[in-house]
Amino acid sequence: MSHNDWRARYAPTLDDIEALAVSALEQLPEPFRSLAADVTCHVAEFAEDDVLDGFGMESPFELMGLFVGVGLTEDGALPQTGQLPNSVFLYRRAILDYWAEHDDNTLGEIVTHVLVHEIGHHFGFSDEDMEAIEDQP
Repeated sequence: MSHNDWRARYAPTLDDIEALAVSALEQLPEPFRSLAADVTCHVAEFAEDDVLDGFGMESPFELMGLFVGVGLTEDGALPQTGQLPNSVFLYRRAILDYWAEHDDNTLGEIVTHVLVHEIGHHFGFSDEDMEAIEDQP
C-alpha cells in the first residue's frame, strides 16, 4: 500500500464501535440474545477514573468494557421492574489498542467478545458457555 493510501484512513469512531456492538447484539444466538434484549450499549473513549480506581487499574487501556446494572438474582429470578436498564459500556481506545496488538482478530470479533463477556458474567454464564456462544456461526 502506498503512503497516499493511508492518508484517507481514519480510526473507527465511537459511532463505528456502537454500530459493531448493535450488530453483534442482534446476531447473538438464543437464549443469550433474549437475555441481552433490554441491554443498552454505550461507547466512550475510556472508562472514568473512578471506575478504573474501583478495579485497581492504573491504565485506562486495561478496561475494554463494563456491565452496569443487575443480572440474575441469587435465586435465578430477573430483576424487579422500576430499575434502570442494564447497560454495557465499551471503551473505544482500549478496544482499538487491543485490536492493534492482536491482528488475528477482527474489530467486530473483539467487540462481540467484550459484549458477550460483560453481559454473560452478569447473567451467570461460565467462561465455557460464553466461548461456545462466540464460536457459533
